Amino acid sequence: MKREVNIEDLPGVGPAIAEKLHEAGFNSLEAIAVASPAELVATAEIGEATAAKIINAARESADIGGFETGDKILERRQGVGKLTTGSKSFDTLLGGGLETQAMTEFYGEFGSGKTQIAHQLAVNVQLPPEKGGLNGSAIMIDTENTFRPERIKDMAEGAELDYEDVLKNIHVARAYNSNHQILLVERARELAEDLKNTEKPIRLMIIDSATAHFRSEYVGRGTLADRQQKINRHLHDALRFADLNNAVIMITNQVMVRPDAFFGDPTRPIGGHIVGHTATFRLYLRKSKGEKRIAKLVDSPNLPEAEVVFSVLSEGIRD
Repeated sequence: MKREVNIEDLPGVGPAIAEKLHEAGFNSLEAIAVASPAELVATAEIGEATAAKIINAARESADIGGFETGDKILERRQGVGKLTTGSKSFDTLLGGGLETQAMTEFYGEFGSGKTQIAHQLAVNVQLPPEKGGLNGSAIMIDTENTFRPERIKDMAEGAELDYEDVLKNIHVARAYNSNHQILLVERARELAEDLKNTEKPIRLMIIDSATAHFRSEYVGRGTLADRQQKINRHLHDALRFADLNNAVIMITNQVMVRPDAFFGDPTRPIGGHIVGHTATFRLYLRKSKGEKRIAKLVDSPNLPEAEVVFSVLSEGIRD
């Protein structure tokens, strides 16, 4: 529609409010269009009625937020990219790889391969589409100090890429607590905006692990509602990032063991229904013999529940 409209052209936005919006990371009409009035009230210090008016105008200008027919949605989904895991059987399980504009959650015990997959995806996203990549760069929000450039070097060489170039296209931020982690998603939006028109725009965001800080900071039943609310907001911010940048969101999640489970597998992912409903695809990883791991697709909007075996080798994730 009217793509040439700037933030300053929206009704109710003067130079001062425009500056506050830019400072808060609202650099495009799309970013404002998918914001809530409460967010604009907090960042731009304006009334709720003005905020709602600005958001509605941004939605009209950016052509976001109305009803669409199914054929239009199908047409838009042609633009969804698929990112390879490095294993053909794993990609088949996911219907061709991890989808852009979606969140894929990997949960499992320590050593089940979650962080290995995160490293592999940060390398693979830089491959051209014909090799299963997205020709982009990656953002990694590291909450447990698990990022290892040496591992990237091995995997880049396994993919026949120059590891120095690969490392330059992975933007890592260490999150020191849950509030910092939430803030880093906002910082990621700014970085994505800066790199939008470069050779390697941001096409992947990894949060490893999405729940660790929340789990350690919010202890006891009394804090549960507050914790769930914050996790919910954090994951929806990440999903919004996926939509705005046609990016893959990959999150890892820890598990707990339910002592009252007498039948079946007693391990459960942290975060309860909030994480379960927000993640588009959920995968449960567990160890097998040696370097082999098992991935089970637990939840997906369009794929059957199934499981595959893959290997974690020195050169990366393989069949």
